Amino acid sequence: MIFEDRARAGDIGARLAAICGDRFTRPAGAADDVAGRPARWVAAPGTPEAVGAVLRVAGDHGLSVVPRGAGTKIDWGATPAQLDIVLDTGRLAGVRRRPAGELTAEIGAGTPLRAVQAILERSGLRLSIDAPSAGATLGGVLAADEAGPLRHRDGPPCRQLVGVSYVDASGVLTHAESRATDPSPGGDLAGLLCGSHGALAVLVSATVRVQPLPAARLWVTRPVWTPLEVHDLVRAVLATDLSVAAIEVDLPALGPVGTPSRARPGSRGPGSLALLVEGGPAEVSERATRLGLLLGGDVRTSATPPAWWRSYPFGPDDVALRVEVPITDLYAAVYALRDAAGGPVPVRGSAGLGVVHVALPGSTPPDRVTDILTAVRTVLLARDGRCVVLAAPPAVRAAVDLWGDLPDLPLLRRVKERFDPAHRLAPGRFAGGL
Repeated sequence: MIFEDRARAGDIGARLAAICGDRFTRPAGAADDVAGRPARWVAAPGTPEAVGAVLRVAGDHGLSVVPRGAGTKIDWGATPAQLDIVLDTGRLAGVRRRPAGELTAEIGAGTPLRAVQAILERSGLRLSIDAPSAGATLGGVLAADEAGPLRHRDGPPCRQLVGVSYVDASGVLTHAESRATDPSPGGDLAGLLCGSHGALAVLVSATVRVQPLPAARLWVTRPVWTPLEVHDLVRAVLATDLSVAAIEVDLPALGPVGTPSRARPGSRGPGSLALLVEGGPAEVSERATRLGLLLGGDVRTSATPPAWWRSYPFGPDDVALRVEVPITDLYAAVYALRDAAGGPVPVRGSAGLGVVHVALPGSTPPDRVTDILTAVRTVLLARDGRCVVLAAPPAVRAAVDLWGDLPDLPLLRRVKERFDPAHRLAPGRFAGGL
């Protein structure tokens, strides 16, 4: 039996090497874990057709596959129920512009986002995706549905999609246009791939909208002390005709949970509200001036963002939460978090959309995290909001409900069964543990 297992493993390794090449196939190591689950092999196919061949090998041997880009968010989401092959998309890279005058580009899934921006910048263009994860690939950003400050005006990454090329669980390469208005199960697979953590298909490339680089950018920043103050200021800005590209808030805990808040050295208050204005130099200057007068207080205008801009409030060992709630109730959600945690917690994100990230200390016991989540989700439930756990230490991840209430779980289950009936792709990583 041991000999048969070794022979089978050798056959699988040999088939993967024949597809990807010896240099791009290897036994998995400790650094190839996915949310704590060890893998057996790492394969880096160089073409979409090779991706399909890898998935057919997996199908022949009943193996599970988890796609991976740069691995910046590999610990986000649930631990896969099984993990045999990590499919590295790093070789599926490149940027191909469409005909002149057409503001789209086809980008390989394994292309680092910063490389995409650098290439587009040479033509005076950019992709309106500014995800915080340094080094992230486009495919990884889409798989995690990771958005940055520009989502305020331009929407999440999925909104930038024109179409996708993907390999399904059976190894078939397919092209699909984005149809965000199609409500049928699986009607918009391009959209469903966003946030799926690779559990529906392996994205190999995406055609995305691009836009001209703005001629000028200014950040208008104001110190803030309370969530209610943030609420009032954001409401005042949104009630005007001033067009802002982003509205971000940073409310640091300024001390361990349960201790009094205190200002950081050099800070003018316990938090900051920052607004980004983009456009022509004259109009940007005029709008920034008007924003400053509207916000009042110690307003500062700068051509560079605040140090915390486009970054998360949590570290790799923290419990990372994402809260989504209507902007009118964001302040109530933050107060609920503080009450449940027993003091201020770091909060940062898009105050103009009601989407923020929260950090709890990684040392928080799992039962304490559960209590905090229950309290916060109860408050959010009545406000059409939700709180999900993005990442957490293994003991916490295993003990808590990562997603909370999922009204669309039956639909997600049907989608998973339609596109991956054998649950071969990232099993357990999709919402609801699918």
